[in-house]
Amino acid sequence: MIRLFKHYVPNAVLLLGLFDLVLLLLAAELGWTIRADQIDMLVEPVHTRVPQLIAFAAVVWTAMVAVGVYSVESLQSIRYAAVRLVVAVALGVLALSAIFFIVPALSLWRSNLLYGMGFAILFLTLLRLLLGKTLGSQAFKRRIVVLGAGPRAERLKGLAQRPGAGFVVVGYVSMSEGSRVIPEAIARDAIYNLADHVVLLNASEVVLALEERRNALPLKDLLRIRTTGVHVNDTSTFLERETGRVDLDSVNPSWLIFSDGFSSGRMLSGVFKRLFDILASLILLVLTLPLVALTAIAVKLESKGPAFYRQSRVGLYGVAFDCIKLRSMRMDAEIGGKAVWAEKDDPRITRVGRIIRKLRIDELPQCWSVLKGEMSFVGPRPERPQFVEDLEAKLPYYAERHMVKPGITGWAQINYPYGASIEDSRQKLEYDLYYAKNYSLFLDLLILLQTLRVVLWPAGAR
Repeated sequence: MIRLFKHYVPNAVLLLGLFDLVLLLLAAELGWTIRADQIDMLVEPVHTRVPQLIAFAAVVWTAMVAVGVYSVESLQSIRYAAVRLVVAVALGVLALSAIFFIVPALSLWRSNLLYGMGFAILFLTLLRLLLGKTLGSQAFKRRIVVLGAGPRAERLKGLAQRPGAGFVVVGYVSMSEGSRVIPEAIARDAIYNLADHVVLLNASEVVLALEERRNALPLKDLLRIRTTGVHVNDTSTFLERETGRVDLDSVNPSWLIFSDGFSSGRMLSGVFKRLFDILASLILLVLTLPLVALTAIAVKLESKGPAFYRQSRVGLYGVAFDCIKLRSMRMDAEIGGKAVWAEKDDPRITRVGRIIRKLRIDELPQCWSVLKGEMSFVGPRPERPQFVEDLEAKLPYYAERHMVKPGITGWAQINYPYGASIEDSRQKLEYDLYYAKNYSLFLDLLILLQTLRVVLWPAGAR
C-alpha cells in the first residue's frame, strides 16, 4: 500500500487510477481530433489544448472516485464497474459543462465532449476487461508472515480470504500459545533462524498476533527480522491499515497513546476546514433554499405538525447543541420524548419522509449548524444524549469520538450502512476513531466526494 496524507491506497488502485488518467487524456484528444477532422478543421499540435485535456481528465476522474469506481466491488465485478463508469463519465461531463460556462478558456466543443465521453467509457471498460484478473492476482498482494496461531491469527486468516484482500499470508509461526487454532502453523522451536525463514518466504511484512504479549515478545527475533528490511507491525496497526477502522477487539489504551495519529499540528488544516465549512454552508443554504421550502410544504401537507424539528445532539467535547432537520416522522414517533432507534421500514416514517431520507434532503437544514460552528461537513455523526450515555457505558473509547467536531457526513457513513443497534454503533465507532486518528484535508475531500456514491446508491437509509 502507498500512504498518501496519512491514508493508505492499495497499489492496484493507484496503478489503475494512473492508467485511467492516461486513457482519459487520450479519449479527450481523440474526441477533439476526430471531430476536427470531420469538419475539415486544421488540427493544431496537442500542446495548444493541454489545459482542456487536463480539465476533461481531472473532472471525469474525480467523478469516478466519487461514485466508487475504485471500490473493492468494482475491482471484483466488471458489471458493477461498468455501471459506475457510465454514471461517473455522465456526471463528469455535466460538471465540465458548468466549468466551461464559468471558465470558457478550458472548454471543449459540445461535440468534442460527446466523442470524448464515448471514448472514455470504451477505453476504461476495456482496461478493466484486460486487467480485471491481474489486479486481484497475487502479483499485487503483499506477502506477510503471521507470528501467532491463536484467535488473532485466525482473524487475519479470514481477512486474507475475503475478496479484494490486499495481502496473502505465506506462513504462520506458532509462538507456544495455549490456544492454537491454526493447524498449518509451524512451531517456533522447529525454525532455526526465524529471520532467515521470513526472507526465504519472500515476505515483505511480519504481523505480531500474539494473544498475550506480556513477557512474551520475541524481541531478538523481531529485531533480526526488522534489520533484514522486513516491516514489523502488531495486529492493531495492521488491521487499521487494511480495514480503515480502529479494531476495538485488539487495541488497548497504550496503543492509542503511542501509535501514530491524533496529531496536534492541525491548526492550519483546521483553519482551512472552517473556512470551507463557512463558504460551502452559505452556498448550499442559498442554492437549496427553494428545495427546502418545497419539501417543508410537502411535509406540512402530509402530516400535522411543524416542517422542521430541533433535536438535542452531543457535539465537540461532549457539549450538547440543537440540530435542525426536516421532519420525516409522525409527530407521535417518540412518545414521552424517549429516544428510539430507527428500524428498517420504520412505520413512523411518512411517505414524504421516506423520500427525503433516501435523498438526504432532510439533512440540508444542518448547514445552519455548520455555519454556526456547531458541526462540520465532515466528522462523526452526532448522536442523541440518551444514546450517548448508553453507548459510553457499553462501548470502550466511545467518548473519544467527541474529540472532533461532528459532521453531516463522515468516514463511517460512507463505509457502513445505516445501523440501529449496539453492534452497529460499535462498527461505526471503529470508523469514527480511524477518522479522528488519521484526520487530514485529503481524507475530508475523499469523504465529501464519496458521499455522492451514498446518495446515488443508498445503503440502508432509514
